Amino acid sequence: MDLGTDDGIFARESDRLDRAVEIGVASGRVVGVSFPETVPADADPDHPVLDRIFAYLDGEADHLADVEVGLTVPTENRRVLEAARNVPYGETVSLDRVVRMAGLDPDDSADVETARTALSENPIPLLVPDHRVRDAPGGAPEEVAARLREIESA
Repeated sequence: MDLGTDDGIFARESDRLDRAVEIGVASGRVVGVSFPETVPADADPDHPVLDRIFAYLDGEADHLADVEVGLTVPTENRRVLEAARNVPYGETVSLDRVVRMAGLDPDDSADVETARTALSENPIPLLVPDHRVRDAPGGAPEEVAARLREIESA
């Protein structure tokens, strides 16, 4: 999905999440997704990615996989986040499965810790759907992740 030249901070209040959804866009790519308590005063409410996210929150089955993202994370973390991005809408997988999908060894504690760290520091939760990974921390607050799983199971 081409984001054009709309760079900046964009946010709206979500009744479904009981908090705001905020995205940061740079060079036409989403570089951050967060869920602040309130909409920041300097955030613009209008952006096509926010439109897609809010349709998703309203129950539209959208994997959001075509949204252009910009990940500035170490290579090993990128592999984990890209693997998590491939978990289909409405499904959940184990952390071990994501570790294997990333080409890492689920029997190697360092690889498992790399995956846990990558998921917990995920800068773009929802677009990298770490809420679909069981037994692992994610970039979104747990109550948001739980709500996202509820939305996808409806």
